[in-house]
Amino acid sequence: MSNVPDSLHYTTDHEWVLVEGDVATVGITQYAADALGDVVFVALPNLGDAIQKGAIVGEVESTKSVGEIFAPVAGEVVEANSAVVDTPDTVNSDPYGAGWLIKVRFAELPDLLDAAAYRALIGE
Repeated sequence: MSNVPDSLHYTTDHEWVLVEGDVATVGITQYAADALGDVVFVALPNLGDAIQKGAIVGEVESTKSVGEIFAPVAGEVVEANSAVVDTPDTVNSDPYGAGWLIKVRFAELPDLLDAAAYRALIGE
C-alpha cells in the first residue's frame, strides 16, 4: 500500500503538488517511485524556464524504465532540486520529502486530485 499524504494534491500522471502561496512544489508519488524501481538518473528543467501545464519538463530513469515528468501547473521554474540529480535514489527513499523535483511559481492553480481521489485512481 502506497503512502498518500492527505496534505498534498495529485495528478493522474502520479505526481504530487504542495501549494505554498503562489509556488507549487512538485514530485513523483510513492506509487510512481515504487513502479519505476531503483531510480538511477533524474533530469530537471533549468531555473527560470517557463513551463506549460502538461508539458514534459524532465525525466526519471530507473534500472527498468524511463518516466517522464509532466508539469502539473504552468509557470516559471523557481527551483530545481539538484540533490536528486546528484543522488537520484532519494526519489525512492523519500519521495514526499528530500526527493521533491521542482518548484514552480504559478498564476493559476488547475484542478488537481485530493488524496482520496488519488487513492481511488491507484486502486487503494
